[in-house]
Amino acid sequence: MSKKTFFIACILAIGLIAVLMFVADINWIWLSVIIVPLIALGIYDLVQKKNSVLRNFPIIGHMRYLLKDIGPELHQYFVEDNTDGTPFNANKRNYVESHATKNLENHPFGTELNIYKENYDWMEHSIYAAEKLKAVPRVNICGSSCQQPYSASIFNISAMSFGALSPNAIEALNLAAKEGNFFHDTGEGGISKYHRKGGDLVWEIGTAYFGCRTKDGHFDAKQFQEKANWPEVKMIEIKISQGAKPGHGGVLPAAKNNQEIADIRGIEPNKDVISPPSHTTFSNAKELCLWIQQLRELSGGKPVGFKLCIGSQQEFIDICEQMLATGIKADFITVDGAEGGTGAAPIDFSDSVGMPWEPALVFVCDTLKKFGLREEIKIITATKIISAFDIFKALCLGADICNSARGMMFALGCIQSLKCHTNACPTGVATQKDSLVRGLVPEEKWKRVKNYHQETLNDFLDLLAASGCNKLSQLNRKMIHKQMGIEEKTFSEIYETKYV
Repeated sequence: MSKKTFFIACILAIGLIAVLMFVADINWIWLSVIIVPLIALGIYDLVQKKNSVLRNFPIIGHMRYLLKDIGPELHQYFVEDNTDGTPFNANKRNYVESHATKNLENHPFGTELNIYKENYDWMEHSIYAAEKLKAVPRVNICGSSCQQPYSASIFNISAMSFGALSPNAIEALNLAAKEGNFFHDTGEGGISKYHRKGGDLVWEIGTAYFGCRTKDGHFDAKQFQEKANWPEVKMIEIKISQGAKPGHGGVLPAAKNNQEIADIRGIEPNKDVISPPSHTTFSNAKELCLWIQQLRELSGGKPVGFKLCIGSQQEFIDICEQMLATGIKADFITVDGAEGGTGAAPIDFSDSVGMPWEPALVFVCDTLKKFGLREEIKIITATKIISAFDIFKALCLGADICNSARGMMFALGCIQSLKCHTNACPTGVATQKDSLVRGLVPEEKWKRVKNYHQETLNDFLDLLAASGCNKLSQLNRKMIHKQMGIEEKTFSEIYETKYV
């Protein structure tokens, strides 16, 4: 509902009062007791800056919060309970909300999960808990050829492009990254002015080379060199594939491709944008290594890595072999799982293409170890990372750093309305409609994202202490167990013979 619509509704309401007063002989005082407070509430909803839904949908937006105990959105009102919603259930969404608002409450009455029927993951704890660390350790990303090391938080903003997300959402995320001292992955849509609010950036270069492309869609080294040397760009990430649509390329619907976005990407506006499924700068593992070297040189020695969803295991093995043969090694590798999120993808690619996150992360870690590359190459991972336990589990499986996309979206105010691809996101997160974007106020929302990051890492330190550890290097797969019916195995047992 826009301002115009709201004020028209107010005029109609006042007109209705007049009609009822003279035709139905209803006392105007009784009508005003109802109508005037509603108008006042609507005006307040329009001007307040904390709640995107109420700002975009004054008065009627309150219905969602009246029914919040049942769950957001109509399907959740009548069907879901706290544990069966997808992609994220109510408990997960409420976890982010409570951390974003610092309204941290203990969970009552025990777990709601049926731990013997689900693939239930749990961590070992020690009866000799360690002293809780006062600060979260950071991870230094710098291979042997890197000249500008980067000290990274273990929890960061995963790749989400300007275009898929609104300008206000991108700005709020970057402000949060600045104030919270963590990095913001740009996604493959290029670097906009909304990314340049002081937060550290990981510039993702996809198959369409947005922001550093020639007119015919090939890589433009000169454009890349200029932007890669901007001070806020700390690392370069080559996007080979994405978990939600590996082998397909990114998708930006025409409704979101306005003139501003087209200018940043170097494309025509108001048309569907489907990135090529493959890069044109390389067609084999050796050429990928050579391109990594070129990007590192053009960026002044900044860390360069690549992101992929594992499909053919042999192709990743080929990359490792070529890193040894050429001596050109990535500084980091970002592992995405087939469960990864996206604003738009064909259903077959989302559901049935690519290796799931757990085995993919283990495979990459063990393969790097096999080739003697693990010590030099850091592993970043992203796929449904929401909570402190998710981070703890990922680090036990072999990751050094975790990224989150949908967790950060929830912190911005996303309510999982599943309208990302329609340009009709009611919270202003995943839309380019001005009437909806206005609901998300960056000056307010960045604080929620920072809070979520800070409080989640504080929870992580509690888990680390409970495990009896005081160093990240002490975490290992034997500390995470999977309950499968009455059978229980550690992750070390599950994967010990598969990839080693």
